[in-house]
Amino acid sequence: MTVQRDNSTGEAAEGETGPAGRAGAEALVSESERQFRRIVEASPSALVMVDAEGRIELVNAQSERLFGYGRDELIGRSVEMLIPPRFRGHHPQLRNGFSTDPRSRPMGAGRELYGMRRDGSEFPVEIGLNPIETDQGLKILSAIVDITERRRSAERFRRVVEAAPNAMVMISQQGRIEMVNAEAERVFGYDRSELLGQSIEILVPERFRSQHPALRHGFFAAPASRPMGEGRDLFGLRKDGSEFPVEIGLNPIETEDGTMILSAIVDISDRKQKEESIRQALREKDVLLSEVHHRVKNNLQIIHSLLDLQSSQIDDPTVIAMLRDSQNRIRSMSLIHQTLYQSKDFARVDFANFLDSLLPTLMDSYSTASDRIALSVAVDDVHLPLNQAIPCGLIVNELIANALKHAFPGGMRGRIDVASRRSGDNEVALSVSDDGIGLRDGQEIKSATLGLTLVQMLARQLHGEISVNRRNPTRFDLTFPVVVG
Repeated sequence: MTVQRDNSTGEAAEGETGPAGRAGAEALVSESERQFRRIVEASPSALVMVDAEGRIELVNAQSERLFGYGRDELIGRSVEMLIPPRFRGHHPQLRNGFSTDPRSRPMGAGRELYGMRRDGSEFPVEIGLNPIETDQGLKILSAIVDITERRRSAERFRRVVEAAPNAMVMISQQGRIEMVNAEAERVFGYDRSELLGQSIEILVPERFRSQHPALRHGFFAAPASRPMGEGRDLFGLRKDGSEFPVEIGLNPIETEDGTMILSAIVDISDRKQKEESIRQALREKDVLLSEVHHRVKNNLQIIHSLLDLQSSQIDDPTVIAMLRDSQNRIRSMSLIHQTLYQSKDFARVDFANFLDSLLPTLMDSYSTASDRIALSVAVDDVHLPLNQAIPCGLIVNELIANALKHAFPGGMRGRIDVASRRSGDNEVALSVSDDGIGLRDGQEIKSATLGLTLVQMLARQLHGEISVNRRNPTRFDLTFPVVVG
C-alpha cells in the first residue's frame, strides 16, 4: 500500500532532480507508510482496512485477538468472513454505498452490529468507518470495538429496572421516553410500545405540561439524584385521562447516548386517602373535644352558680368563706377548660393565658384586698398537658387565696408575685411569694389550712417538690417534670 502524496509536489521534485528526486519522494512515502502501520498496530481498537472490493489488506494485533485469526489468515480474504452469515448477503451493498459517499461515520447507526470469531461465536460490536485515499484507490479503515461487556451491563441495568417495585421511566435530554418497566405500564395504563419514543409530557397532566420542559432542562443543567418538585404536589396522567398523586425520584444515568434521567415514580393515592382519613378523624376529634371541654366548663359554671346561690342563703361568715374557696377552685378548673376550648389545642394548655384569666377573677373574689394588694405575674412560654394544668392551676389558686386571706391582716398593704419558668429539660419551676407577715415558726404546712394541705397533695400528684421560705418574703417554690407526649 502506498499512501497518496501531493502529485504537483512530486512532479516538481522529479523535474528538478530527475531519478534522485524520485528516489527521495519514494523514501518519504515509504516512511509515511511505516508510520501509518505503526499507528494502526498501536491502536487499542481492532483495526481492519479493506479495499473497494472488500478484501482485507491490513489488520493489527487487536484484530487478531478479537477475531481469533492469525494475520496471515486474514490478509487477502473477504471481510465478510468476519460477519455472521445472516448479514453477509447485503453487506457488499452497504460497502458500495459507503464508497459512493466516503466520509468518517459510525457504521449501521441505529442498528445492532455483530462480528463473528474464528470459532463461529458472535459478539456485538461498534464500528467506525474512515475513508483512506491511496495511490491504489479508496480504502476503508474500520475501527471495531467489542461491546459485549457494555451490553451485559446494559442488560443487567434493564433487569434491575424491570424488577423495580416502582414505575421506572428513563428519558433523554429531549424528553423522549427511552425505557419503561412493567410497573410503569401498570401504573399509567399504557403498553410499552405506546410509550417508547413518546414525549414524557404524555404522562403529565395538561395543566402542568407547559412548565415541565423548563424543569427538565434545569435538571440536566445540574444533574444530581434528588426528589422532583420537593414541597409541591405532583400528579401523573393515566392513559384513560385520570390523574393520580405521585412521588418522583430523579437520577442522572450516564449512557453511551449521553446523560439520561431515570425517574422512579410511586403512586401515592392510597397514602393520600389515608392521610385525608386521618385528617378527617382529627377534625372530628377536635370537634368532639371542643364540645366536651365546653360542656365541662358549663357544668362547672353551673356548680359555681349553685354554690353562689347557696351562699346567699347562709349567714355564717365561716361557711360563706368556705363556699367561696370552693367556688374559686371550681372557677380555676373551669378556666382550664375554657382556655383549651378557645385555643383549639386540646393537648396542652398555655399556662400564661390561663393565669391571665384566673388571677383577675381571683382578686375580684376578695374585693376587700384587691385595692391594697398589688399582683405581679412573670410567666415564661409554658405549655402543660391537661392532667398537669389542672393541679398546677389549683396550686396557684390555693397559694394566692391563702396569701389574700392571711398574709395582710388589718388592712395591711402588700404585694404578691407569681412566676413560672422552664428549668432544665422538661421541668417547670413555679413560685408564689408575698411580702406579708409570713408563716409562724414551727407551723406545719400540712396542718395549716385546707388550702395548703391541698397544695401538698397536688404537688405529689405532679410528682413535684415544694419548698417554703417562711418570711421576707414568704415564698412557695414548686418544681415538677412536664409530661411529654
